[in-house]
Amino acid sequence: MPDSGEVQPVRGANPGDSQVRVYAVAPRENANPDDIVDGFLEAMTSDDPGFSTARKYLTARAAKSWKPEQSITVLSTAPDREPADRGADPEIQGRAYPISGRMIATVDARHAYRANSPVEYAQAIHVVEETAPNGKDKEWRIDSLPPGLVLGEADFLRNYRSVNKYYFASGEDWLVADPVYIRQRQDPVTRMDPVTQTVKALLEGPTHWLRPAVDSPFPSGTELRKGVTTLTTDDQSTLKVPLNVKADRFGGEVCRRLAAQLLVTLGDLPSVRVDQVELQDVTGGAVCRLGKGQAADFEVVRDTEQDETPYFVDDDGRMMALDPGGKDVVPPEAVPGPLGRGVVRLGSVAVARDGARAAGVSKDGASLHVASIAADQEQLPAVFRSSAAAGAAHEDRLSQPSWDGRGDLWVADRAKGHQRLVVVPDGTGKWIEVRTPWLTEDTRVESLRVSADGVRIALLITREGRTTLQIGRIERENGADEQVVSVEDLQAAAPRMESVSSVSWAGPSRLVVVGREAGGVQQIRYLQTDGSTSASSVLPGLNGVLGVAAPYKETEPLIAASGNDGIVRLMPGANWQPVVKSGTGPVYPG
Repeated sequence: MPDSGEVQPVRGANPGDSQVRVYAVAPRENANPDDIVDGFLEAMTSDDPGFSTARKYLTARAAKSWKPEQSITVLSTAPDREPADRGADPEIQGRAYPISGRMIATVDARHAYRANSPVEYAQAIHVVEETAPNGKDKEWRIDSLPPGLVLGEADFLRNYRSVNKYYFASGEDWLVADPVYIRQRQDPVTRMDPVTQTVKALLEGPTHWLRPAVDSPFPSGTELRKGVTTLTTDDQSTLKVPLNVKADRFGGEVCRRLAAQLLVTLGDLPSVRVDQVELQDVTGGAVCRLGKGQAADFEVVRDTEQDETPYFVDDDGRMMALDPGGKDVVPPEAVPGPLGRGVVRLGSVAVARDGARAAGVSKDGASLHVASIAADQEQLPAVFRSSAAAGAAHEDRLSQPSWDGRGDLWVADRAKGHQRLVVVPDGTGKWIEVRTPWLTEDTRVESLRVSADGVRIALLITREGRTTLQIGRIERENGADEQVVSVEDLQAAAPRMESVSSVSWAGPSRLVVVGREAGGVQQIRYLQTDGSTSASSVLPGLNGVLGVAAPYKETEPLIAASGNDGIVRLMPGANWQPVVKSGTGPVYPG
């Protein structure tokens, strides 16, 4: 600490880049094999450009062939390096170091995160002696290693962040979220900043799982112009994106739709504010411009300024509406129409996205009814009935229904021997049985929630006594007589939870889940649809949660039904607050 000299101003660090950073350290001269392996594992967690320091731990041949961008293996903790097999002759065979851990996810070359139930991970890093650059001495170096990067979850979340790319639902004019992971800072391989990484990931196309259900309007081979590693906005918050294609290949509506994808996608990045996008062709000329207001026309939930109203079912089987979220608790009111009058005692309800209609399943689970909740009307006949035998238990009949953004109504019939998913077009048309090749006799759909975009469905599925959360892809085809609807390619969304009891969509690609991990207590937490999470995603504790409902906007309260406290709400930044002493089945529109 100096005690003399002049005072000099020091520029403060950027507050947006205050996270811990790891700087790689090159191998020291004559380092032993243990230090070589440990140093390399540490260097993989750094932001070193091109992973150049990490490559110094490899033989010349391995350094050229190693592709850290190929994949990421995510372990629950940093990989364990076990002692080398001392029985082998190091002069002839080198030394093999077992690398182990609990694998919880993988990330592919398209940046798609895929969670899995924790499984044992076992690989090896092999070191040999290689002639040093001076041509005389020998140094230990790694000549064989696992593919891509191997990171503990903490290091992965420190270096990468989740971003939603957006693509158009097949044949539609609204966008669907496609979550991927990009580097928090400059990408070591491409040298791109987060904005440029995000644009590049969007232009690469949708992830393999989502591809069959979405469209990409831009021409095949569309990329950023060669050499672009930084994209910044001008003083009017306009982002100019130089592409490698001629204007005549992506002009007009194609350009406008791509600009909308970019605007909505970049809205997920906290590091940049983009109010307008300008797409440029290979010559640098502007092809089209699009502002935030115009891009909003392509979002599936467009009226985001209107308050979202939560609903629930009271003890008399009536559908009740809650105050949208004022500071003071306001007593609930019965909705207009037959669902609020209790003409049919209800067990569960769902509200259409426009807030004008609702669907209710009868208390015994036998029938599904649709009625207006904006005006009074007579009770309408059931739009669908369970095929369960007379006297069947409620849980062997209809599930709670769910509406998608198209205005179609979904429900699961859990009748033994006749399990099926059903969709009712527009809530009034002839019901269609959904193709579900995975729905076998020993599989039971406990509940379902369809995303606002109508492309994804969250399912609570029970097999062999365990209830898990699965995300399915909804595909639609025009058949000879009617539309063919199927739910394909189920993916585990909460594989680390031993059981899940309730789920709700909480925005474009986020879910609120009630469940418990093995040996743990019940918890409520946010999850991405790809199964990724963070330590900050766990919500304040609440006892005996029976159901949960999340709004599309983060500014509205979370609503839950508790066996101990009735209907409660969680305002942003607050604790759970009682609203109604008793009630079940809380829902927001959807």
